[in-house]
Amino acid sequence: MSDDTIRLVTIGRIVRRRRRLLTLLVVVGALVGYGTSMLLPPRYTTSASVLLPGAWEERELRTQAEIATSSVVIDRVAAALGRPKVSGVELRERVTAEVADGNIITVSGTADTPEQAQRLADRVAQEFVTFAAQILGSDTDPDAAARQEALRQLVVQTNRRITELADAADPGRTVESVQTRTDLEKLRTALREAVDRLDQADPASDRAVKADMVVMGPAARPAGEAPPTRTQLIVGGALLFLLVAVVGHLVAARMSRRLRTEPEIAAALGSTLLGTVDVPAGRPAHRPAGRGPRALARRLLGVDVRWDLPAPRKSGDEASRQTRYRRVCARLRDRLPASRLLVVVPDGDEIARLAAERLAAEAASDPSPGESSTGYPTLRVVEVPVSQPMLPDRAEEFGALVVLSAGSWTAGELAGIAEACADSGHEVVGVVLAGTVLAGPTRTAGRSRPAAPALPTADDATGVPG
Repeated sequence: MSDDTIRLVTIGRIVRRRRRLLTLLVVVGALVGYGTSMLLPPRYTTSASVLLPGAWEERELRTQAEIATSSVVIDRVAAALGRPKVSGVELRERVTAEVADGNIITVSGTADTPEQAQRLADRVAQEFVTFAAQILGSDTDPDAAARQEALRQLVVQTNRRITELADAADPGRTVESVQTRTDLEKLRTALREAVDRLDQADPASDRAVKADMVVMGPAARPAGEAPPTRTQLIVGGALLFLLVAVVGHLVAARMSRRLRTEPEIAAALGSTLLGTVDVPAGRPAHRPAGRGPRALARRLLGVDVRWDLPAPRKSGDEASRQTRYRRVCARLRDRLPASRLLVVVPDGDEIARLAAERLAAEAASDPSPGESSTGYPTLRVVEVPVSQPMLPDRAEEFGALVVLSAGSWTAGELAGIAEACADSGHEVVGVVLAGTVLAGPTRTAGRSRPAAPALPTADDATGVPG
């Protein structure tokens, strides 16, 4: 697993190098969203408000909101709209009630057309007000009302009796009579205050106020569809496919087992690194013919180019790049002077193939052709498939030089190439890594180089599958 930190530059690299594939996936996601919108009919939602006069606690308001969506109210709505066959569960899913500020309950209805949604919201509000008034009105206890009326009649009779006692007392002739009249008046006042407090505490009057609910006008006809709309589904499908594609690229990169560092690649091949060479970016890669429709589709989608490789670094001029190739040839000469080697390139590694061809051309341009003991080795380029690597048996060649690009192959694939070299009798004398660079200014290398001879392909090597 790669330990590279996922940064915005990584996301930008994915979008830039996989833009064709991402564009196709976005279009497919939009089509999937459009197909989903065709399966889901459009829905319209509108609301009606019900005002609850009086003093209500928050708990009571929540209870009234539950009553608005109760089965009794919903069944009455279905019967009033002429839809008795519609189940209460189905209709209840289209009706919601919420408590708003100011003792207001908002009742919402969802239907297939704006007209049906408006009728549903209005009917639910009306049936809710009717049912709530019935509940509040039925809370009055007939026995309690009768007892309260009897108490009022008793208070009236007591007032009359107090008046008779006050008139019967000797008005102002004795101290006892004055005191009696004063006590009777205090009793009359206390009794009147008790009756007033009893009237004020009457729950029936409070229920009457609360039962007077008001529908605050008809529901507005909806002008647009309720979410998710067709546009939202199309955009959501496109974004979902784009997100899945980007996340998939990131997960694949994190789980990748391709070797990137020089020591890991050299250890997998069981050899040493002889150097690194540069291949100018943008140079046309000559791909073998007959790759089939799958390879054509990969080229059209742009997935035949690795996206997780870093951007090519800047390079010097042609002379500096040629110097790298000559140094590799010099190291080969020091190891195996005047010998013949196979240059093994994994099939499909175009960067490595270009580097191997350049390296063979440099080796062919021996700077001291008259001194055979100090000349460059003769190199022959062969491409081997990594799935079933096979090399020609040892004949004139005395070893194999593996040329490949970093970050393209796993340890198992490179170990297979090393085993194929050992089976054919070729010792891996070294490893050369090839990388792409931005081409710098062109400058002559100080001497003219002869034209590179025609190089044999993998088909010319005995035992190499075409």
